[in-house]
Amino acid sequence: MTASDNTIAFQGKPGAYSHLACQEAYPSMTSLPCASFEDVFQAVEDGDARLAMLPIENSVAGRVADVHHLMPLSSLQIVGEHFHKVNHSLLGVPGAGVKDLAVVHSHIQALSQCRKALRRLGVEPASHADTAGAAHDVAGRGDPAHGAIASELAARIYGLDILERDLEDADHNHTRFLVLSRPVPLPEPGSDTLITSMIFRVRSVPAALYKALGGFATNGVNLTKIESYMIDGTFSAAQFHVDAEGHPDERPMRLALEELGFFAIEVRILGTYAAHPYRDAMHKDAGDRETV
Repeated sequence: MTASDNTIAFQGKPGAYSHLACQEAYPSMTSLPCASFEDVFQAVEDGDARLAMLPIENSVAGRVADVHHLMPLSSLQIVGEHFHKVNHSLLGVPGAGVKDLAVVHSHIQALSQCRKALRRLGVEPASHADTAGAAHDVAGRGDPAHGAIASELAARIYGLDILERDLEDADHNHTRFLVLSRPVPLPEPGSDTLITSMIFRVRSVPAALYKALGGFATNGVNLTKIESYMIDGTFSAAQFHVDAEGHPDERPMRLALEELGFFAIEVRILGTYAAHPYRDAMHKDAGDRETV
């Protein structure tokens, strides 16, 4: 085994939440920081890493648009998912206090997840490429008027004080990550609860999406996610990202995909992978709320 076979790439500096997700999901692997999402994809495609850990959506701030747009352009395959509980900390230079802060730096997603706290603090938000990068830059400034929203790991790495913990607006603040690799065989049908991710396009005609998705309904295939976004800079066609429960070789999914092929264009399966245990916890929590 080479060093790259035991390496997982992520976007950001050490201490980023993607770094924490790598450590949580693959504790025995070496984490490789990359400057951009494009660099993460490239690291796996070039063989510098075996896996990529990429954030796809957050329960508060929504989808990570860059990843949605990059995945269809890549040859990589989704081989897993990971749900990571995000607890934000407010960081400052040593000796600084909350009242000293005028500007708080972080990734746009983290700033969105802490919107209420930022209003309470009365500070100016400043967007950065990643949370740990913001912490790194604040440490380099050495200015008590500048703070960062990042992880406790970032505070330890960059020598910052934790001024407040649990800054996020919602207790359920989770980020869903996708794990990608170079193409590998799909898991066997029925081995686990499986998720199949796919993208497709529909023509801009009446009922196009309704017809394209009809096969999933008639064959009893549960869709756990459907998102649309415009492509090619036009408003004439939309691309859809769909996650469905099941394996392409199982009869319900196979029939649903056949029907999808009649009404959609450019259907592409991005991967089939085991559902993360957090999904069961979400279903149980939803069921408990319904019975209250």
